[in-house]
Amino acid sequence: MGPRVLIVDDHPSFRASARVLLEAEGFDVVGEAADGAQAITEAGRLRPEVVLLDVQLPDIDGFDVAARLTGEDDAPTVILVSSRDGSDFGPLVTRSGARGFVPKAELSGDRVQELLP
Repeated sequence: MGPRVLIVDDHPSFRASARVLLEAEGFDVVGEAADGAQAITEAGRLRPEVVLLDVQLPDIDGFDVAARLTGEDDAPTVILVSSRDGSDFGPLVTRSGARGFVPKAELSGDRVQELLP
């Protein structure tokens, strides 16, 4: 089985689509979260290797969640996603500690794999 993944997005349809796509490509989706607080809790509980994290969450900015997650020992690889193209996210992605950014429309197992250490 591939890397353990936590999917974080406030839209259930995106979480479901991402799960199907990633599992079909060999990833082990271990959990889902609908907001930043739940993401932090679930990441601590599930210890995923990868967190696929939406930039725009209803409670905590995705960049802030990424910074919290990547600041821990044994931090997961965080990959940010958004329905926006992300051209203005560059410095924010870097400062957050995330490994990279993938537009939701371009999400694939290969794109995620490219960003893994």
